[in-house]
Amino acid sequence: MHIRASAPGRVNLIGDHTDYTGGLVLPMAVDRHTVIEGDQGGNEVVLSSRDEPGRAVLRLDLEDPATVEPAWARYAAGVVAVLRPVAGFAGEVTTTLPIGAGLSSSAALEVAVALALGFEGDARDLALACQRAEHVATGVPCGVMDQLASAGGVEGHALLIDCSTLAVDPVLLPQEVEVVVIHSGQRRTLATTPYSERREQCQAAEALIGPLCSASPDDVAQLSDPVLRRRARHVVGENERVREMAQALRAGDLRAAGAAMAASHASLRDDFEVSTPALDDLVARLSRTPGVLGARLTGAGFGGCIVSLVERAALVDGWRVKASAGATVEVQP
Repeated sequence: MHIRASAPGRVNLIGDHTDYTGGLVLPMAVDRHTVIEGDQGGNEVVLSSRDEPGRAVLRLDLEDPATVEPAWARYAAGVVAVLRPVAGFAGEVTTTLPIGAGLSSSAALEVAVALALGFEGDARDLALACQRAEHVATGVPCGVMDQLASAGGVEGHALLIDCSTLAVDPVLLPQEVEVVVIHSGQRRTLATTPYSERREQCQAAEALIGPLCSASPDDVAQLSDPVLRRRARHVVGENERVREMAQALRAGDLRAAGAAMAASHASLRDDFEVSTPALDDLVARLSRTPGVLGARLTGAGFGGCIVSLVERAALVDGWRVKASAGATVEVQP
């Protein structure tokens, strides 16, 4: 049986480091994809990649995905370990996503692998399975935003996701604006960044004041530890900024949407401390460019990309991305 599975990457318009505390995010699937094409059968999953060195050769009963080589194959290995497919697969991975740029190339790979291996279920279940796969493959306790955006994207819309319930509310993007993504030149993987430390700090704050997804600024002010207070202040403020931007997009108030993005970047830089000089310089330069409504780092930070909301006539170099539908699979006898 010949299978072609395609999964988009995602860009997060606003709402970073809120998903793993059950907060709000506003990503969109993008029109750049990872595709896996090949034949189902056999007792191993064998994948080659046009973009990464080495070949993945994965037993169906593999025990520790985190030890698999080459390193890119660990994401596929995590999916195998979670799904435990009854049949193997042999094929090739191709992608139009920049790898390690913060556009969720890893989540797209996980979703495409799951579909190629015969996953059956809705977008929510697919996303949760792929989230578990990343946990066991990398040890990084990521939230589910990336996988859910890839699995459940809606063409022309961003997705307002409540990460405590996984409720998805599509938000139509106004026709008069474009989304432009620019790479900072800093490639990173979350496993080599302080991502896990930031999550632990949020958990420490929650142990003192309760869930950050429902905390108030007054609750945050009670935290005596200045680091925990800054981390919690970002999360609580970011949830409100997600609401503001979704409402602004629906109302066509593009200046307000841009202002929410600018405030988000400042909070990620100052309170959550996940920006870099390269990202800050890009955001500052874009903010001075005519036609740019707002710009911010996107994804976990520590490098990767910035995302900007621009007027269609704006002269901005970068990847102009459109809101895409979610992952698909085609099966031929």
